[in-house]
Amino acid sequence: MGQFEIKDNFYLNGEPFQVISGSIHYFRVVPEYWRDRLEKLKAMGCNTVETYIPWNAHEPKKGEFCFEGRLDLVRFVKLAQELGLYVILRPSPYICAEWEFGGLPAWLLQEDNMRLRACYEPFLKHIRDYYDVLFPMITPLQITQGGSVIMMQVENEYGYYGDDTRYLEAMRDIMLERGAEVPLITSDGPFEESLSCGQLEGTHVTGNFGSRTKERFEVLSRYTNGGPLMCAEFWVGWFDHWGNGGHMKGNPESAQDLDDMLAMGHVNIYMFEGGTNFGFMNGSNYYDELTPDVTSYDYDALLTEAGDFTQKYYDFQKVISKYRELPKVELSTKIVKKAYGEVVAFERVSLLEAIEDISKPVVDTFPICMEKCGQNYGYILYHSPLQKEKNIERIRLWGANDRANIFVDKKPLVTLYDRELTGEYNVLTQSVKKAEDVNGKQTSKEPKAEPFTFPVGAPLDILVENMGRVNFGPMMEHQRKGIEDCVQINGHMHYNWTMYPLPLDNLEKLDFSKGYTEGMPSFYRFELMVEELGDTFLELPGWGKGCVFLNGFNLGRFWEIGPQKRLYIPAPLLKQGKNEIIVFETEGKSSGRIVFRDEPDIG
Repeated sequence: MGQFEIKDNFYLNGEPFQVISGSIHYFRVVPEYWRDRLEKLKAMGCNTVETYIPWNAHEPKKGEFCFEGRLDLVRFVKLAQELGLYVILRPSPYICAEWEFGGLPAWLLQEDNMRLRACYEPFLKHIRDYYDVLFPMITPLQITQGGSVIMMQVENEYGYYGDDTRYLEAMRDIMLERGAEVPLITSDGPFEESLSCGQLEGTHVTGNFGSRTKERFEVLSRYTNGGPLMCAEFWVGWFDHWGNGGHMKGNPESAQDLDDMLAMGHVNIYMFEGGTNFGFMNGSNYYDELTPDVTSYDYDALLTEAGDFTQKYYDFQKVISKYRELPKVELSTKIVKKAYGEVVAFERVSLLEAIEDISKPVVDTFPICMEKCGQNYGYILYHSPLQKEKNIERIRLWGANDRANIFVDKKPLVTLYDRELTGEYNVLTQSVKKAEDVNGKQTSKEPKAEPFTFPVGAPLDILVENMGRVNFGPMMEHQRKGIEDCVQINGHMHYNWTMYPLPLDNLEKLDFSKGYTEGMPSFYRFELMVEELGDTFLELPGWGKGCVFLNGFNLGRFWEIGPQKRLYIPAPLLKQGKNEIIVFETEGKSSGRIVFRDEPDIG
């Protein structure tokens, strides 16, 4: 048994201890590579690893829990301990982390009037239910019980979000009641306002920042009551969102800032390795517009998404060597990279032909949002026949998120994204009249097209994609996906809808013998023969937008606008012999071929 204390400094078993930590998110790395990443962390000189715990991954449906495979948190922590590393856990229900909905489960949004991250009893009850399962797994991992966990965080950057101290107190008490024995911390931006709103009695205050260490620590010192100064998230890079123009880079003076931190206090490097937003689990930000994060969470970290060393790694290692003797570590995991070349699709089927095979329809007078249909992630298709309309001149989707491909009579009409969904699309001018236009007025435009005409009974199909729920700020309270209110055609509301939820978790049911229509959302099937397993990078030249599945595993999203151009495939996801790849593409843009490279391209 051991003891970790916070006084004027951090003390481990009665001796001063300098925390030199790096962030690795176990859920963003295949478990076969956990040892490799942890060994590289130790070799750089770190003595501690930090990780978030994503509630939405561990409780994907209310009352159904998963702690296996990539989500085997206990195995990850015990592996760190085996390698001589201490652990900081951040089990907050909210983690941000550029992760879908900041780690909150989407099923919370099934409930009307749900409020987040405040003293709202239905929200707190769900947290208690979750912690009743989580904490019996993590309390034995604490140093006080022979484990390696030395600190836990209460909530996460709450001072950026709100000022409900009663909520923070409730979160602290929920953790203590369930067996938290190690010191508790909060972490907030290094500003008076955020530190003031996020501080909590009985916890130690830490700061999150990426530069200007001396200045940031000076502000932080006003809130630590003479205790140790720690940067709990030293941002060494940043994350990419679709269309941002190129891979984001970190502070070029980060090594000097690290030196300042270690001279003055303690650090957790965010990120040591970022990893990958597999599946539909990328988050989004929303300030003036929606900015969904790409599949790669490379973060310009010390290790790349694929675990390769960077110059920044060696620079940091050199700085750390000034403060402690570097351990000798033999890397035990052999990792190779392979370029498997080009593969051509041999089967294809359009979504509208395959829809009945992979979705159980929900019928209602009104369109129903994704969450009320019992769906968390992916796409949802809204289908309705046009019986009374003779043409479409104007169409508007009320309460829609995030991106809608609209089809009439199985022909593309328009694709609307983000703020375009708040206005009315005019078929004649091929433009959107935004909701905020004063008195509904808009600069007149010459017609570019005729009304969209169709036979009586023609289908209207609207494919809506959840691009990743917002993970930061007030827009988190407005994250129901699909269409929540109504569809308006030529000024009137259109009723009687069939909803087809498309989480795309059952693609083995696809029947590729059914029809295929060029230019429509479709599935494409490939086979890759592999003799030697290796990490590889999937490129989709000539494709538009969609997602990719390898042997049933969702690799994540692609989009031609970049900056990410290739999807990382760790070798453990492949198998010797035949591998099945299914590409779902939504824009009707397909070259029919994919290429496996031996290096990334993230802009």
